[in-house]
Amino acid sequence: QVQLVESGGGLVQAGGSLRLSCAASGLTFSSYAMGWFRQAPGKEREFVAVITKGGGSTYYSDSVKGRFTITRDNAKNTVYLQMNTLKPEDTAVYYCAARYYSVSFVSSLYNYWGQGTQVTVSS
Repeated sequence: QVQLVESGGGLVQAGGSLRLSCAASGLTFSSYAMGWFRQAPGKEREFVAVITKGGGSTYYSDSVKGRFTITRDNAKNTVYLQMNTLKPEDTAVYYCAARYYSVSFVSSLYNYWGQGTQVTVSS
């Protein structure tokens, strides 16, 4: 079965950095666009970033553009989210998700989801 397993979350001070990883198995990874979403307490899940199946294009929400970078390694079936200059408002559970073939900013259009990893940014 398909599994997406996130790692790398934790507690960091404002201005710090974290690198999230999402290891995928059970799917043809290079056929899937990979996205990162996040959900803060009491808020809806929101789009953060997405990368095309080949890794040639990336898209970001305005709130993270210039601070976060999404990359992927299709040989390792892994997608990454490098998060720099973190802010307290970045605190959330971060989820990776896989969507067959094409990118989307809409969470309901994704086929598979990981269990999430907590990121907490202290002020």
